[in-house]
Amino acid sequence: MSAEQDTTHFGYKTVNRDEKVNLVADVFHSVAAKYDVMNDLMSGGIHRLWKRFTIDCSGVRPGQKVLDLAGGTGDLTAKFSRIVGSKGEVVLADINDSMLKMGRSKLRDKGIVGNVRYVQANAEALPFPDNTFDAITISFGLRNVTDKDAALRSMYRVLKPGGRLLVLEFSKPELEAVSKVYDAYSFHLLPKMGQLIANDAESYQYLAESIRMHPDQDTLKEMMQQAGFEGAEYYNLTGGVVALHRGYKF
Repeated sequence: MSAEQDTTHFGYKTVNRDEKVNLVADVFHSVAAKYDVMNDLMSGGIHRLWKRFTIDCSGVRPGQKVLDLAGGTGDLTAKFSRIVGSKGEVVLADINDSMLKMGRSKLRDKGIVGNVRYVQANAEALPFPDNTFDAITISFGLRNVTDKDAALRSMYRVLKPGGRLLVLEFSKPELEAVSKVYDAYSFHLLPKMGQLIANDAESYQYLAESIRMHPDQDTLKEMMQQAGFEGAEYYNLTGGVVALHRGYKF
């Protein structure tokens, strides 16, 4: 492997590929306790509408099996748990132990215990058999994955034929004016909010940078197609600040 292939980006920094997992882990260990509060503040609560749209587009039905990958504190898992019912199952998977513990605690406090399983897992090498899930969601997590192509192939493998993947992620705003305002907010206000609320400006600086380094809408659509997904499409939300990508395994 060449020196270039052996490195990747951590925000705007170039780091060794095997370093990034630990660096990202440190970020989410740091922000886990304030993750939900910061999500509401950063998005003005709009992240709940983005997630609701994702669930509506998932086509999940009672009795199905769903993987909520990089599921964090379990917002999507909670909704899917109610939809799939007692005969279905939702697996909340996250590579970060702190986030997984926060999710488990939050869902148990809500009384969601019967049809949810918790798995610490790396998206690049999912520890599930082929053709396991009817649907997979990954919400605001793909941009933190080192090898996104490997992760998409891994998701494709564990989906059942007829299953679908939904990727909810920050993306490229459609209008230049919106992009400039968004940049000003992300790089000036967001770290200050992180310092004030979570006592951690550096982690939120990384999160802002990671958004800018993430593939744009058309690039991610092409990556999904290359991983095997058919019917790949995307929906721009809030002017493209966020996009929902969907693809199928046939």
